[in-house]
Amino acid sequence: MKHEGTIALFQYWNRLRGKRPAPRRTEIEPADIKSLLADTFILEKDSRGEPVFRLAGTRLCATFGRELKGYSFLSAWVHRDQRVLSRFTHSAFHNKSVIAITFEGATLSGRSNQFEMVLLPLEGGLGSPRVLGAITPLHRPYWLGTDPIIEASIDTLRVVDPAREPALLATRPAVTVPPIAPAENQMLPVTPETPEAGRRVRHLVVIEGGRER
Repeated sequence: MKHEGTIALFQYWNRLRGKRPAPRRTEIEPADIKSLLADTFILEKDSRGEPVFRLAGTRLCATFGRELKGYSFLSAWVHRDQRVLSRFTHSAFHNKSVIAITFEGATLSGRSNQFEMVLLPLEGGLGSPRVLGAITPLHRPYWLGTDPIIEASIDTLRVVDPAREPALLATRPAVTVPPIAPAENQMLPVTPETPEAGRRVRHLVVIEGGRER
């Protein structure tokens, strides 16, 4: 795991479970992970035993251009990856496996971006297993959230050993994805080549606006 949001969710899940294979789903407190909720989701099984989205965060829905609740989890993936992903999600549901995946998401217009996903099992009883997950972009291009991801293909997939992973994460630098909006230190001062009313942001000029009453 590389993204700081993915790591934070894993560490929260790991603290809750203690020495158990997985925490109970009733132990998950949204307020404890409020900064991560926009990228998180919960999977459940439908009547056919296939994974579907029970809940999905707002930013995640925007990334895929639709409300994900009730949609098939596997439908977002290219056909060749659906079988292997089905097998690994089954392992997360029933064997309490932790799964970490990096994948490429592609849009209809031909754009693409790299993402990281983690699947974290929850104890919900034999009749209602759940999986807590997160999908976070490893880069945040300007179009993300407006040009929907319509297809995902797996780059890497591994089963995580929760007993060893905290030690590995301690020596692995996390990747922070900056917001699209520039910070103040990214604002360049007005220059002779820049209009007096504007400030240069990278290759753009920002004009301070306002509406006169």
